[in-house]
Amino acid sequence: MKRVKRLIPEILLVLVALFFLSPIYIIIVNSFKDRQSLYENVLALPDSFSFQYYVDAMDKMNFMSALGNSLYITILSVIIIVVLSSMTAWMLARTDNVLSRVIFMGFIATMLIPFQTIMMPLIQSMNTIMSTTGIPMLNTREGLIFMHVGFNSAISVFLYHGFIKSIPISLEEAATIDGASKFGIFWRIIFPILKPITVTVLIINVISIWNDYLLPSLVLTDKGLRTIPLSTFYFFGEFTIQWNLAMAGLMLTIIPIVIFYATAQRHIIKGIGEGAVK
Repeated sequence: MKRVKRLIPEILLVLVALFFLSPIYIIIVNSFKDRQSLYENVLALPDSFSFQYYVDAMDKMNFMSALGNSLYITILSVIIIVVLSSMTAWMLARTDNVLSRVIFMGFIATMLIPFQTIMMPLIQSMNTIMSTTGIPMLNTREGLIFMHVGFNSAISVFLYHGFIKSIPISLEEAATIDGASKFGIFWRIIFPILKPITVTVLIINVISIWNDYLLPSLVLTDKGLRTIPLSTFYFFGEFTIQWNLAMAGLMLTIIPIVIFYATAQRHIIKGIGEGAVK
């Protein structure tokens, strides 16, 4: 009887896992089917496994160009976010006055604003900046990186701030007595201690920026600048949808981020727990 009671939660966990993994199964099996087989039975296994649809999807998506754009935008955005948000959080955590608390609460408040409410004013503001200063903010990868940094810095500062509060200030005082500069204290002492939460910030921002469709669709118009999520739009026409190629394209979009997450997953729970709770 006790053994049965122990098995019930395990069985429930397996069923829940299968339920959440079912969309992945549907995408994988249908990425190997032709359109006729797909419409006959979505859940059935394909008659044969051929990567021809992946080749066709890569060609139609201009996959290598889109992959390069996504990697460039994601990597550069995440590096800037980590550098700026970690330094900002450190200064806010170590400065105990009204202004620092107001700035920190301002970061928190921005996390509550839905992007959909500001996307049109954002594009209008970027147009104004372009016409006034000549700086190309729209239809450039650098302009998109600038916006990603702005939208993703709040959560990063929040996570870093909570983690830094748990670091004894005596470490910094000892380094100051030894003659270390502010720059040296942060990059030689504080930043290495931030490794768990830095990995968490990396994972959160890489997944968010890599999978983002709405902001790039507003900013990038040239086909050569499109990211991988934007390139999958090619399979959804006005009158027809190429579901088998779309499934193959979605798999090509998912695989890089799954590989990244698999290599860093052991840090995410530890980082969130130590950064957000302490």
